[in-house]
Amino acid sequence: MANLERSDTESKLQDWSIIRRHLKVNLAQSHPSIRIETFRSIQDESFRAYLTATGVYFIMCHDGASSGFPSRDKGPEEQSGMRDANVETQEASRKTGLRAMIYVLIRQGYNIALINGLEFIDTKVMTMVVEGSRVSKLQYQLNPDEIPSLTHSNDKSEMSSLERSLSALGLRPGPNSSDDASEDGDGRKAKSRHENIGLGKLECQCSSSQTESSSDLTERVDLTILVLGRMLKEKLVTESLATSFLIHTVLIGSTPLSERRLALASRHDNGKNPMDSFLVNFSNLSCILLSDKIWATTMEARNVICDISDLIDGRLFEAVSTNTKQYGFDLQQTSSFEKFARGLCAISGVHLSPPPSVSATDTSTQTMNGSSPWDLAILPFSNPVFDKHLASINIQTAPSKASGRQSGRIYREVTHWHNAKRRLDPKATLQTPATEKEKKRALRRNQFFMAEMQAYAASLTNAAGKALEPEIVTVSGGSFPESIKDSKAAKPAADKVQKTKATPNRKKAMLEDIAANKAIKDNQTDEKVFSAWRTVRKNLEAERSLQAKYLKIQTYLRDLPDAKRAVLQCEVELHLLCILVEMYSILRKESESRAAASLREEIFGIAALIWDTSRRLASMEGLTKTIAKNLDDIVKMLGLPDPGIPKVQSERKLAHDPALLLPLPRESSLAVHLGNKEFQLLHCGPYMDRNLDSAPDSRVPFHPDAWQRLVLDELDAKNSVFVVAPTSAGKTFISFYAMEKILRADDDSVLVYVAPTKALVNQIAAEIQARFRKTYKHAGKSVWAIHTRDYRINNPSGCQILVTVPHILQIMLLAPSNAKSWSPRVKYIIFDEIHSIGQAEDGVVWEQLLLLAPCPIIALSATVGNPEMFNSWLSSTQQSSGREVTMIKHQHRYSDLRKFLFNPPKKFAFLGLADRSSFATLGLDGLEGLAFVHPIASLVNKSRGMPDDLSLEARDCLSLYQTMKKHETAEFPVDPTLNPSNHDILPGVIRKAHIIKWEQSLKTLLKKWMANDHSPFDKVLEDLSHSMEVASSPDKQVSKGEISEVEDDNFVNVEPGNLYATTLPLLCKLHERNALPAIFFNYDRRQCEGIALNLLMQLEDAESQWKETSPAWKSKLKGFEEYKKNQAKAGVKKHVKVAAKKKGKEDDDDPGSKMDRMQDAASDEANPYANFDPEAPVDGFHFAAKQKAEASELSGYFYQMMRRGVSPWLTLALRRGIGVHHAGMNRKYRQVVEMLFRKGYLRVVIATGTLALGINMPCATVVFSGDSIFLTALNFRQAAGRAGRRGFDLLGNVVFQNISHGKICRLLSSRLPDLNGHFPVTTTLVLRLFSLLNESDDSPYAVRAINSLLSQPRLYLDGPAFKDQVLHHLRFSIEYLRRQDLLSVQGTPINLAGLTSHLYFTENSSFALNALIKGEYFHELCSEIDTKESHVLRTLMIVMAHLFGRRPCREADAEYVENIVKRSSSIVFLPPLPAEAVSILRKHNEDTLQVFTTYVRTFVDQHVKTDDNKLPLTGIKAGGADDSFTLPGSLSPAKVRSSFVALSGHGDTFESISDLCRTTRSGVFLEEAVIPHLDVYPDESKTPLNAYFSLVLATITASLANFLKLPESDLSLAEITGEGDEHENLEDEKFAADSTDTESTATSTATADTGRTSIMTGSSTASKAKTKKKAKDSWDDSEDDEEDEQGAANGAVEDDLSKEELERGFLNVYKAMKKLRFEFDTKFRKIFA
Repeated sequence: MANLERSDTESKLQDWSIIRRHLKVNLAQSHPSIRIETFRSIQDESFRAYLTATGVYFIMCHDGASSGFPSRDKGPEEQSGMRDANVETQEASRKTGLRAMIYVLIRQGYNIALINGLEFIDTKVMTMVVEGSRVSKLQYQLNPDEIPSLTHSNDKSEMSSLERSLSALGLRPGPNSSDDASEDGDGRKAKSRHENIGLGKLECQCSSSQTESSSDLTERVDLTILVLGRMLKEKLVTESLATSFLIHTVLIGSTPLSERRLALASRHDNGKNPMDSFLVNFSNLSCILLSDKIWATTMEARNVICDISDLIDGRLFEAVSTNTKQYGFDLQQTSSFEKFARGLCAISGVHLSPPPSVSATDTSTQTMNGSSPWDLAILPFSNPVFDKHLASINIQTAPSKASGRQSGRIYREVTHWHNAKRRLDPKATLQTPATEKEKKRALRRNQFFMAEMQAYAASLTNAAGKALEPEIVTVSGGSFPESIKDSKAAKPAADKVQKTKATPNRKKAMLEDIAANKAIKDNQTDEKVFSAWRTVRKNLEAERSLQAKYLKIQTYLRDLPDAKRAVLQCEVELHLLCILVEMYSILRKESESRAAASLREEIFGIAALIWDTSRRLASMEGLTKTIAKNLDDIVKMLGLPDPGIPKVQSERKLAHDPALLLPLPRESSLAVHLGNKEFQLLHCGPYMDRNLDSAPDSRVPFHPDAWQRLVLDELDAKNSVFVVAPTSAGKTFISFYAMEKILRADDDSVLVYVAPTKALVNQIAAEIQARFRKTYKHAGKSVWAIHTRDYRINNPSGCQILVTVPHILQIMLLAPSNAKSWSPRVKYIIFDEIHSIGQAEDGVVWEQLLLLAPCPIIALSATVGNPEMFNSWLSSTQQSSGREVTMIKHQHRYSDLRKFLFNPPKKFAFLGLADRSSFATLGLDGLEGLAFVHPIASLVNKSRGMPDDLSLEARDCLSLYQTMKKHETAEFPVDPTLNPSNHDILPGVIRKAHIIKWEQSLKTLLKKWMANDHSPFDKVLEDLSHSMEVASSPDKQVSKGEISEVEDDNFVNVEPGNLYATTLPLLCKLHERNALPAIFFNYDRRQCEGIALNLLMQLEDAESQWKETSPAWKSKLKGFEEYKKNQAKAGVKKHVKVAAKKKGKEDDDDPGSKMDRMQDAASDEANPYANFDPEAPVDGFHFAAKQKAEASELSGYFYQMMRRGVSPWLTLALRRGIGVHHAGMNRKYRQVVEMLFRKGYLRVVIATGTLALGINMPCATVVFSGDSIFLTALNFRQAAGRAGRRGFDLLGNVVFQNISHGKICRLLSSRLPDLNGHFPVTTTLVLRLFSLLNESDDSPYAVRAINSLLSQPRLYLDGPAFKDQVLHHLRFSIEYLRRQDLLSVQGTPINLAGLTSHLYFTENSSFALNALIKGEYFHELCSEIDTKESHVLRTLMIVMAHLFGRRPCREADAEYVENIVKRSSSIVFLPPLPAEAVSILRKHNEDTLQVFTTYVRTFVDQHVKTDDNKLPLTGIKAGGADDSFTLPGSLSPAKVRSSFVALSGHGDTFESISDLCRTTRSGVFLEEAVIPHLDVYPDESKTPLNAYFSLVLATITASLANFLKLPESDLSLAEITGEGDEHENLEDEKFAADSTDTESTATSTATADTGRTSIMTGSSTASKAKTKKKAKDSWDDSEDDEEDEQGAANGAVEDDLSKEELERGFLNVYKAMKKLRFEFDTKFRKIFA
């Protein structure tokens, strides 16, 4: 910037200085959380320290790019290319400097958000982000000296001049002054200098003047007087110009802001004006003053108002200097001028004279009206449902006859809007059934898809890790059967009945006999159970591995039926306890000869498991004296805390002798040597009892906690609930409890489950399939159905539980055909992951659904940053509908998360995975290269505070207490009651509830320390951060064995920042600690696949090397070859034997054949080579748990993926236990990955965020593999929640791989983002509401939905004032629809309302399409479709690309255009729109602008009474308050436009919608995204376009056919899908057809699971091909088939259409759209394939 012209440079530097000073002083009052920091350069150490401490997500910066396209804002010289060469040099220098700065920052790993790519979309800000973590590995090193300076360059002469000027002004002492104190000197010296320049007493040099106090001066006046005084003293300004500027300063302070709208004065000096040089000098000097620290100190000492944001008004100054005599002052203004003039005289010795005073009557001057309001005649409108909401809006409408609007054809949706063949008339006759052949094909196809769903459901498990067992549900009015009620609760009632009823002696004797017989039978049964247990023990005696024996016995006990488990549990648990003690003893002996941190962790891990087993065993009902005695011996021998063993008298002979299991010394050599509480806190935290006020409840088959019982109570009361609870807390049961209530109530009620992703939809549906079964009396009903835009399973309107996505539910709730049938039957809606309302894309749909909900709702989320505020809004919305909502907040996870930082080794040798994993060791502590991260250590930025969900486990609390106690002071003591030895806070046996209470007390004290800079908080933070900061990368790591045993040649160097190189070493560590399965989250699809591929290659290479050098492998191969030869010989012998049989005698007649087969099978099974596959991965070189999946099952999956074209390497990776999961993967492959991971076969999955949102993928460890801009606090919590799921893991591990320390701290310490809403009333929604109301004949549901939507508050715009704005917006949206001939005067949808509303997902493009159709552009274009087909289709494609799916090319700067676009052989940017289309769209935008300008003016007139004079961020008022004074020559004040913008002369005439929305005054909310307009490139949009669309053409053709009432026999889409999804659907149905051996045809591809038929004709001009009927929508419903095409075609077009409409060319438009769709689909499928 040093090379820029001084006029430009100084102006910008002054602006920067003023903005910085203004924000630094005033922002703290309005936004105390925002800080203003200033740094000298990016190389400044303080800047680097700031970035490190704050852990910024991204740095916003401009990249120096300038648009390569003409702008309307440029002057004529710039547009014609006449630019000064110096300007080009300046731009090149700026670009180089900014991009060099960006390069340096991304080299340091910081993300850069480009300011010049900002885009504002519906209350969200979007921009392009350059991720530093992705490009920081560039080899080129930039010399910092190459970076041009971006700051103002003051040379020494200039600086010395500055010193002299400040001394002359009294700001600093002169060179001869004895006051040589520094800037940071003592307060007395500083005060003396402040007095010199304070202007507290200005002594004028004129003898006629008197000294006067100026204590009421502001900072703006101080700065003006100081700068102007120096300029007068140094002859840099004439007295007349100085007088004009001082008059201008007085007027700024006295004239209201709205009165300062002036026209630009005309110049007659050929551009040369003394004002220009004056402003350059003034800017330079003011910038120097504002940049000096002493200025801020002085102003702070004087405590003056900082109003320098209104320092110069260019137009006012020019007007005053042009005609100074015109501006007479009143007395107050004259007084102010004289006061300022005396200050100037005191500094410069020049006294300026004020203008002549005028009386109040003389101040009136002729004003110029710069804008005249548009007189828009509002069209009449009246609708009884809407009128009551619009009653508060007072507008005058034009008479009906004068409106000039003609009524169009009434739109009536008689067919499904996606499918012109599917009739919606409920009174229509039954559709023609399909042929038997088609029924058979559909049945087989449905069976195939149902089998897939059942397989997916079988992989899901319950909270205990067991497979789900379906429950048969019967209708019982919503109540639950007695079978699920708690048996303990039922016993007292039974006893009561027995007591109240007298029993005769005979009956009593009979009952005693029955009881005795039952006891005998029970004893016999128990004996059988014990006998089976003895057999199991005997079989396990040969097992040498204690770990394997323990796991087998544990599995045996878990799989026993409940009755048998109750008999055996105590004895088996004692047996398990003895095994643990033996393992503990062995490890203790091993520790005597080998000291290792990992071994110590394993020892204490087993000790903790022993204590947990002892505690559980002591509380069991079947405890005997022998078991209790042995339990007591074990506890005392190990020195464990007393588990509370009761005194029991019962005894029973055990199946084994405990003395044989415990041949151990009864001495203290095995004691843990830790205090009871210390041992529990350090090592037993994950085992602590986690019940939080849990109690039996007859409604659920488990003991729910208190908050869970509250949820049940609210659901039973049919209230709405908002549940906020972390992952693993136990939210899952809520949804299924509500579902079961609906299923039990009756056969008609409906519950809708709304999920944010299709993956979650599939999972929930599969889980419902696995949980519930129900038989219905009538056909066409089902328990569940899936309905997404891609596919349907079962009939959505015939099910009781509909699982769907937000868009589809919105369609169904707004569908007129559902208003009287389906919608009233909806009794509950579950919104899972409700925080999705904050998303930029679909959030508005979530909000609209919450406002439209016709029933109670269940809102679930684990990550809401502002639950209280969101609940307040949710409560108000529900109360307006007569319902109550209860927020139930639970903050505690069931299993804790422990965080670690991975430091990869410098060298690594992979020799295969370790043969033995550690046992019972929770967490990753003690492993070399993994550093523990204490949660409190993340609080490096105290300004962010402590997030509410920052949780501590037991050992974290202990270390925090010990550290705080260590650093406590007299001023900051630690409360003695927090000592863990205090029994009031921690009893002898500690439970999770006690830890939670202790944690809250510690955090409360710590927050107080955080808030005080003098507290020892920093020392506490430093101590707790030690483990993470001192951790270093180990020199060497081997996958198994000892490092000393491995030769150096086997080691490879590991690059620390390379994810491909560091992932396998990390996996080896996780395998060593038995911390698999694990999910690696990386938010780059390519890196996900790259990591998996590199893992596969590393495993294969290591396996190949091992096979080449392993004698055991070679020996096994030799034995396998011998086995194959023997099998071949055996096969020949069998063949000879069969041939020798008597002729006509069958195999079954041979008495020895069956026995032979059995012997052969047994022989094969016993042979070790029978199942040997030399091509299969060798143990130690894969992560798969082979015992978890059958080989036949895997073969089936792999075959399906091969048929679907999945890359072979992905299948090979699956064989080695490695999967990839992201949205770009094949859908079937993703499902297989999910199923195999849940089964436990896959133990490593690398995924993007697709697995973070509610997917049931429990794992032991979550790894954040590499940094990303998408790794935010929200995504971190969602992804980390996958670890340690309830019922699976006692503790979850979270590992950070290749993520900086600052980013880790930010992720842990940042609070969750608040949920912000959207502007919910869009124009298409208004149109759809009218369609709902009109087509349903004003049904009660439709009326209630509209009233609910319009009367409830908005999440983003809450309060009465915003409610008025929404209603005004609604009224003028209706006005817009009236003017576009889409709505009649009574609110009836007319003409192309159906087409426009069905394209709601393309708003505002759908309105542009309607404008072109209405303007008959398409009629003219498509009239030549039969003669110039190629030209018409090409032009049509260009027009459609401009309308739909437009993609702004944000990188289209001049450099990109020159180097890329012009040199490309392809069409990079869309060609311009045809002139005729441009003209129509421009006229449409002008009409829309006029409508919404009138809307703003009307709203301002009726509701906005305050002045628009406050700055939006700081709230500082600008301008004066003298309403009686009018500036000569001023224009009339702007009413609609902001007064700040009007300072540049702009009035209430706007150039575009964007201009209107950006410059509207305060008090009016105007969202550009919801105003129906489309910027036309390049006239109204400077950014060139590209485009992609796939959903639009099918909707347009179906809607046009509906409008024309055509049969459309060659288009049969029941749902509109994206072409990528369509491609996968076609693959699925092709595979289903092949699997069921059905014949395929070239003309039809039917889809059972999607409920549609995709027709592919041979040519766009060919005659109509024979088509197949659509498959059934439901597996249960045979009445939803398509109507017979011939019957649908019987209605001739001429019967429904007038000749005038036919002449207008709608049929040609329809024909062209249909051909264009065929061309698009055909070419896209080729590209996609």
